[in-house]
Amino acid sequence: MNQALLLIFEFFKTGLFAIGGGPATIPFLMDMAEKYPWFTMQELSDMIAISESTPGPIGINMATYAGFRSLGLFGGLVSTLSLVFPSVVIIILIAKFLDGFQENRIVKAVFAGIRPAVTALIAVAVIQLIQVSLFTEEAGGSVFNYKSGALCVIIFILMQWKKTKKLHPVVWFLLAAAAGILFQL
Repeated sequence: MNQALLLIFEFFKTGLFAIGGGPATIPFLMDMAEKYPWFTMQELSDMIAISESTPGPIGINMATYAGFRSLGLFGGLVSTLSLVFPSVVIIILIAKFLDGFQENRIVKAVFAGIRPAVTALIAVAVIQLIQVSLFTEEAGGSVFNYKSGALCVIIFILMQWKKTKKLHPVVWFLLAAAAGILFQL
């Protein structure tokens, strides 16, 4: 299949079925990382970290990155528009017809089924991100990265403390970046 059409298909499919926003795109992106040479799992992990500290949703940032890497500026534009297009159309349709369907039994039942499925997709993505973030592949299998594990535990504990819960997310990213630099020296 033509590379441009493949980008359009994969990101359109992701935009159509990744109900729940940015985190719901992660399983689709992980599937793409395994199928295509657009980006690796490590690059996806890095992009998720970057996406969380820059404007824009994860899916859009990854679509732009994968498209640009594959076909340059044209690819970045095409894959980004392919991801966004289904959502725009669905939102317009929902806005037009929502009042008539809001109390519909079938619509409520559909959303009652979709919510747990989205939760499961996000949970799987979290587990896979934990593997990419806390384990390194070496000859003989996966090895736990103690520095990353310690940083994860420390930040988790600090985020439970009442005084640090109020810190802005940017502060957490800056602290984590500084810790990452210190750990690598």
